Amino acid sequence: MPPAGRLPKGQAHPCPIARSLDIAGQWWSMRILTDAFYGISRFDEFEKSLGIAPTVLKRRLAELVEGGLLERRAYSAKPLRYDYVLTQCGRDFWPVIVALMDWGNRHRAPEGESLVLINRATGRRVEPVMKEESSGKRITADDHILGPGPVASDHIRRRTAFGAAKRKDPALRPDFLFK
Repeated sequence: MPPAGRLPKGQAHPCPIARSLDIAGQWWSMRILTDAFYGISRFDEFEKSLGIAPTVLKRRLAELVEGGLLERRAYSAKPLRYDYVLTQCGRDFWPVIVALMDWGNRHRAPEGESLVLINRATGRRVEPVMKEESSGKRITADDHILGPGPVASDHIRRRTAFGAAKRKDPALRPDFLFK
């Protein structure tokens, strides 16, 4: 299996990050999902809110439905019209949206923050933080690495082993890529 690039249609990439980006990594898909969290659900509402071409919107909505993040629910029989509603899978995407917003505010918004996270109950701004469930310790790249899961491919095992070894020896080169 090639280490980079798209796989043939229907073949799942072994990396969960790549699989996630396959469905939600398109710029328009992220904007559609964000609008869905705002409560937008109808084709014409997405079209007006995003300023997106109908052909692009139709394709992206279909991909998000196929990927299980949105579901179509008929709201009119004549003519047949649909709402596009977040599924549980789609609602579980919320932390990804928040993490991207936080990163964008810190590193891509020299003019200042255009979005912030607000606690619904208090109305106060909150800072998003990823923490370990057991210790409550903040998750950072300095203290955490990605490791192979129970069904990791050999390539993923080599990549994660390289990441761990590289922390110990910064001069190490990724020879595993060429095996």
